[in-house]
Amino acid sequence: MPIPLRADFDAQMVRSSARRSKDGPQARRLLALAAVYEGATRTEAAKIGGVTLQIVRDWVMKFNAQGPEGLIDRKPPGQPSRLNDTHRAALGPRSSRAARSRRFMGSCAGGSSIFANGFSSSFASSSPSRR
Repeated sequence: MPIPLRADFDAQMVRSSARRSKDGPQARRLLALAAVYEGATRTEAAKIGGVTLQIVRDWVMKFNAQGPEGLIDRKPPGQPSRLNDTHRAALGPRSSRAARSRRFMGSCAGGSSIFANGFSSSFASSSPSRR
């Protein structure tokens, strides 16, 4: 027995949410659920959404719990940082991602500094060239 969709929405409301959405994947999910509201089977909704039947079930669960906002992709939480604010302060400004990124970009922009162990990217003026 399929899980029923929320009763406080209908196909027209879900389609209008899909039209207003700036997130393409969310709009695709909403359109698949709108088809279910209009009487399509979950299998047909899976074809509309380009996914499997299990994914449509997951969308229904998220939609029922959180509404259209539940169908937006969220960043996975990932592993929490092992450093607290005290540790970061002790490391100083060189520990930030932005500082590391600036250092890397600066080393690449100069050209010769990306080579290690004394190698250089400069070429002798007598090097053959295409003309």
